[in-house]
Amino acid sequence: MSVHAPGAPVQRRWFPAPLRVTFISSRLRKVGKLESVALGTLIALTILLLLVPLFAPHGATDDVGKSLTGPSVHHWMGIDEQGRDVLSRVLFGMRTSWFAAFEVIASGVVIGGLIGLVAGMSGGWIDNLLMRITDVFLALPGPLLVLAVVSALGPSLPHTLVAVGVVWWPFYARIVRGEVRSIASRSHVEAARMGGAGRLRVAFRHVVPGTFGAVLVTASLDIGALLLTLAGLSFLGLGSPAPAPELGAMTSRGLAYLFDAWWVPVFPALGVFLLAFIGNVAGDGVRDLVEA
Repeated sequence: MSVHAPGAPVQRRWFPAPLRVTFISSRLRKVGKLESVALGTLIALTILLLLVPLFAPHGATDDVGKSLTGPSVHHWMGIDEQGRDVLSRVLFGMRTSWFAAFEVIASGVVIGGLIGLVAGMSGGWIDNLLMRITDVFLALPGPLLVLAVVSALGPSLPHTLVAVGVVWWPFYARIVRGEVRSIASRSHVEAARMGGAGRLRVAFRHVVPGTFGAVLVTASLDIGALLLTLAGLSFLGLGSPAPAPELGAMTSRGLAYLFDAWWVPVFPALGVFLLAFIGNVAGDGVRDLVEA
């Protein structure tokens, strides 16, 4: 039993380290094997894609050999119509798509989360106004709004991300607002208010942490859908112009060679499938981990 001198601050720990490890391990055991593998793969894939420039065989736009050469020992996924290494372009394309999806999710969480927090904490006419604006965005046809924004701004990856972000934030606003309204009525929040805590302290100390679970689950489940959305827009020519390595655009341009040089469109399409599959299964794993 430890003895503290009078007036000495008592150090408090939220959860002893061994118990934290045991708690996390017990939750991980409740996650399915496939989801566990996908979670590990997601983390490893993120690290690997960060390091793509270090280990890719060639640059994304380097001319490395005779055009439309099939897969070989030196070029595992062959060479495309411009004499570029398909494996290198697929790796750079996966890197672009993966982190573009995270950028859209991050912007949606920040913008939608702030709007949902203000609406949930304020109530009254502010809540009604912000939610009616959110409803307007939710009522608009998402794909058409994205096409309109990209067409107005011009085809490029940053413009595509802006367009998709405009469509994506209302979902997070709704989720956060609902969580905030639920948490704000709980006894510990009322006790903090009665103890003299200011509105900002109540919001960021007692309410916001309670929304992390719902936001994390939603964000993890959005990864696969966002990857397919961004690939589809790139396929339609609304991404970065050539020769930028984008999986959707590479698949679209390679369709002309489908029967003569199948590797040109097939491997980028497989890259999209792999990313979306890992994102979807890992999202299920995160949901099971949070809700376990």
